[in-house]
Amino acid sequence: MCRRNLKISLLALVALVITAASASAQSNPRFGVWQMQSDAPPPSKNIMTYEPYGNGGMEITVASTNAGGQDNEWGYVTMFDGVFRAVRGQEGSETAVEIIDDRSTRILNKRNGRVSQVIINTLSEDGDRIDNEYVRLDENGKITRVTHAIYNRIR
Repeated sequence: MCRRNLKISLLALVALVITAASASAQSNPRFGVWQMQSDAPPPSKNIMTYEPYGNGGMEITVASTNAGGQDNEWGYVTMFDGVFRAVRGQEGSETAVEIIDDRSTRILNKRNGRVSQVIINTLSEDGDRIDNEYVRLDENGKITRVTHAIYNRIR
């Protein structure tokens, strides 16, 4: 009887942990598929997909098609800890992501060992839009260009 109660208690604990992990994974409002607003004619497009990764992290995949119809895909994972990790599909590139606040992150893009771009990624209050501010840096860390992109949730 005692063994049976222990077994039931352990199963209940495992179920609780799995449920909590699943709820936590779904709680990041960025998870989903986002398309960049663009005036470029088809077939041009840029789609970002944010998915749960590990324990509290996120996997980001960017799939794009240029005006000539050429497809490209790259991505990375982050634990939101500011640690640089390799970018899949972009040789010599690393990305680090830090949380600024509950709606904003700072993304540092390093190419060939040098930070060349900082992105401030801000989620709208309604959770259906992401605004990215792209700050390009030269080899001395001086700002050379700032651009903006808007991504709308499509899933």
